[in-house]
Amino acid sequence: MQENRSFDHYFGTFPGADGIPMQNGVPTVCVNDPASGVCVRPFHDPTDKNNGGPHGQTSATADINSGGMNGFINEAERAQKGCADPNNPACAGAGLVDVMGYHDSREIPNYWSYAKAFVLQDRMFQANASWSLPQHLFMVSEWSAHCTTPDVAASCTNALQTPLVGTGVSGSYAWTDLTFLLHKAGVSWKYYVAEGTEPDCDDDAAKCPPVPQLTTTPSIWNPLPLFTTVREDSQLVNIQTIDAFEEDVRTGNLPAVSWIVPSNDVSEHPTALVSTGQAYVTSVINAIMQSPAWSSTAIILAWDDWGGFYDHVTPPPVDINGYGLRVPAMVISPYARQGYIDHQTLSFDAYVKFIEDVFLKGKRLDPATDGRPDPRPTVRENMGMLGDLSADFDFTQAPRPPFLLPAPALASLVPALVIRSTMARMTSPVRARATRR
Repeated sequence: MQENRSFDHYFGTFPGADGIPMQNGVPTVCVNDPASGVCVRPFHDPTDKNNGGPHGQTSATADINSGGMNGFINEAERAQKGCADPNNPACAGAGLVDVMGYHDSREIPNYWSYAKAFVLQDRMFQANASWSLPQHLFMVSEWSAHCTTPDVAASCTNALQTPLVGTGVSGSYAWTDLTFLLHKAGVSWKYYVAEGTEPDCDDDAAKCPPVPQLTTTPSIWNPLPLFTTVREDSQLVNIQTIDAFEEDVRTGNLPAVSWIVPSNDVSEHPTALVSTGQAYVTSVINAIMQSPAWSSTAIILAWDDWGGFYDHVTPPPVDINGYGLRVPAMVISPYARQGYIDHQTLSFDAYVKFIEDVFLKGKRLDPATDGRPDPRPTVRENMGMLGDLSADFDFTQAPRPPFLLPAPALASLVPALVIRSTMARMTSPVRARATRR
């Protein structure tokens, strides 16, 4: 799981996808710029370093604007006034307001090549209409909450924006997460962390410089150390470095389910370079494709939130938490359909649902059945509108060979603070192991 890009920002002109509305190659939509009074159309942006816009709860509401999808420029310009730290989700980077810009195969050729060769999902919505920390909590637990009593799930209440006071490095996540179910069922898992720095902080106006990211330190992109279940089940050892991922790939010891979390430099979180993030992601995918794991692996690649960038699709309501805005997402596997665009309504909940269906016989993170009651408002995996990732696979086809693309070797990237990607490895009905990025 990379950082902070909308679907239209990366795939708005991808053939066959629900992209930027156009006629004769000219966008038919625009967003008003309050500073100039001009309605700005989406434009091709060749620059490698982007600023993006604010991307917390209030900005998600403003950008969507009751379905108008027209708050992006106003939010970016507002956020630049007295708030120049691009790492703060309340801020936008100083300089050009570029939230209406989009990239294509000229800037992200490898991402477009993966989309053409495998599966592109054009209705993947953030699970939560907010910023990075809630997204990562949903990725592993299907909820973002604030718990007033450490380790007591009944004390947790819904928190769309601020699950922990401050920067999210103290407190307790007492509700049930997916690793609890995996551990109970004897399903192996690891959460690989690229040690270095991470950029985000809570959504306020104060500056928030990057902070260290370590396997042992709970943080915005590494929330599992704060989960009661992980600690009580003695599973903290499963949170390991990206070096350990490289070694596990090389020796054929990847677990059944894996997440990979990048550090700031390769995360694509503005103002991190797009090219650096793409090179890192490609190096991870190449490493898997060149290993024995490829024949039974599904790689799920997504971006955690929209980063303030324009998207034209109104998110469908699901509960008090979301959905949030559309983000890019792909499925890459020997059994993935070739050149397939998945138009199902999806969110990060679909990833958890897929893992549960493949490894846990459909058991859900349901407080009524999972043995650890918590007061979450909904069982997200069971929401009627949520699509099914199994539609992205064809297990009757001959397994696809590795699809290697140009990139530095993973080993050459790891020492340099490595990047932030999020992978999850899972399996299919034919023992296909799945890796989610």
